[in-house]
Amino acid sequence: MTTDTMASCQIIRYNGHWSEASDYVALTYDDRFLRRKVLATAKGSQVLVDLSKATSLNHGDALELDTGALIEVRAAQEDLFEVTGGDLTRLAWHIGNRHTPCQIEDGMLRIRRNHVMQDMLHKLGATVNAVTAPFTPEGGAYGHGRTHGHSH
Repeated sequence: MTTDTMASCQIIRYNGHWSEASDYVALTYDDRFLRRKVLATAKGSQVLVDLSKATSLNHGDALELDTGALIEVRAAQEDLFEVTGGDLTRLAWHIGNRHTPCQIEDGMLRIRRNHVMQDMLHKLGATVNAVTAPFTPEGGAYGHGRTHGHSH
């Protein structure tokens, strides 16, 4: 394996496919929140990410190496629940009320597998199916990325 060291890593926000990317990293939702970490790329290279502060990377972002090469960030496959039902707004409210990251799509919601959430959603009349898919939940309010808690 080769190691590309990034003394200063620049994150490029694009939210799309990088045709000029030389490689990519597939990261879970949790792994896309980082400050300093060695990442293994799809082609077997290792990249040291050393950011000034913890940062949430999104599917479709890219890391720019000191050499100018781009490494695309992709959401990895994760074990999720796909939630459907008659009143998705109500279901989404209950999910959000429990501070659970949630991906919102037309006609369905996706959350990480959790038997307590599954039981609650069934009791609310939802259909809950296990799927494996990339997880790209909604970010925090006001464009500030993830929410890891709150204060009132």
